[in-house]
Amino acid sequence: MAVIGISLALFLLWERYFQPSFQPCNINATVNCDAVISGALSNTLGIPTPLIGLTGYIIILIASFRKNAKLVLGMSAFGLVFCLYIAYRELFQLHVVCPVCIACQLDMITVFVLGILLWKNRSGDMKAEDNLKI
Repeated sequence: MAVIGISLALFLLWERYFQPSFQPCNINATVNCDAVISGALSNTLGIPTPLIGLTGYIIILIASFRKNAKLVLGMSAFGLVFCLYIAYRELFQLHVVCPVCIACQLDMITVFVLGILLWKNRSGDMKAEDNLKI
C-alpha cells in the first residue's frame, strides 16, 4: 500500500513541476488537482504538500520492511490526520475534489488499518514470548 501512496505522491509532484499538456486529474472546475499542485494547498508550512506525502509513504515502506509496527502505526496515524486536514480544506474551503488526493486518503486509511493489525500482531507475539519465559 505504501508503494501505491508513493506512486500517487510522485504523480502529483510530476504534475506540479512538469505541467504536462495531458492532465488526467483535471476534469472540470470542481474535480481537479490544481488546489494541491498549484493552488492554496500546494504548500504546507512552505513544503510542497505532495512531498510531505511522499516522505511519509517512504518512511512507512521502510518501517514495514523492518517490521517496526510502532513507526508504521505512528506515521499512518499522522498521515491519516494530514489527509483529513487536506480533505477538509479541499471540500469545505476550496470546494474542489482532487481525485488523486481521494486515492491517497483511501490508501492511508488502508495503511492505518493495516498498521493497527500489525501492531496488534506484534503485541500478541511479544506477550506469547513473555509467557514462554515464565
